[in-house]
Amino acid sequence: MRRKLRSPLPQRHGLDPVRLRLPTDGHWATVRDFLVDRIPKLAPERIERMLREGRIVSLDGPVAPDAVFRPGTFVWFHRDLPEETPVPFEIDVLHRDEDILVVDKPHFLATTPRGGHVTETALIRLRRQLDLPDLSPAHRLDRATAGVVLFVIDPRRRGTYQTLFHDRRVDKEYEAVAPYRPDLELPRTVRSRIIKHRGVLAAQEEPGEPNAETRVELLERRDRIARYRLLPRTGRTHQLRVHLNALGIPILGDDLYPQVLDRPADDFAEPL
Repeated sequence: MRRKLRSPLPQRHGLDPVRLRLPTDGHWATVRDFLVDRIPKLAPERIERMLREGRIVSLDGPVAPDAVFRPGTFVWFHRDLPEETPVPFEIDVLHRDEDILVVDKPHFLATTPRGGHVTETALIRLRRQLDLPDLSPAHRLDRATAGVVLFVIDPRRRGTYQTLFHDRRVDKEYEAVAPYRPDLELPRTVRSRIIKHRGVLAAQEEPGEPNAETRVELLERRDRIARYRLLPRTGRTHQLRVHLNALGIPILGDDLYPQVLDRPADDFAEPL
């Protein structure tokens, strides 16, 4: 088993540094030239300043501005953090022992850093609040979804718990509030092919072999609104939201299905 290189940089704000491997077939003369090509979002002047300030490091220490490109080696640095609107909800701890942490994740809080959500995520909040720098998720919930999330405290157990979810050996049960349709026969199992294209907010159902399956049950009805139990056998992106929308009962508060709505970053009034 190959041992993972330990970063020479500590976490910052609960966030691990970025690690980049210099390609073995690289044609760059310097590390600076490689970084300019590899990270087009950062201006060359920004990369040069980070090098001068010693903020980009290798296993040998800070990388000099004129450091020669050495194929197969690694460099680390901390990314610039985006400005984020604080999510005004707490994370409730349901269970904690030496190996795992189980929490109730609120709506509007992403599970892990992605895009413009970095420090305002469940993982980074919990690392900082509970002083658990090695914490990692065994699975994920959408930012819009509230519910139980399992994190792994002991890094030696990480692969075991993640494998349980990857191999679908964990039963998942969700509830959703959505419109009531008297003509919709339930319970039923919905199967379809769901594809999420990069750069497109909403996932789409497309012709082809099904890759998503959900059992939908009616739990309770109140006039035109109902509460449903959702039992997914697969875990495609936005699967439950797509399947209920396809049944003509989109989940209340959904800002992607049936149509994409532009919700302000500080609008927490209507959760999914």
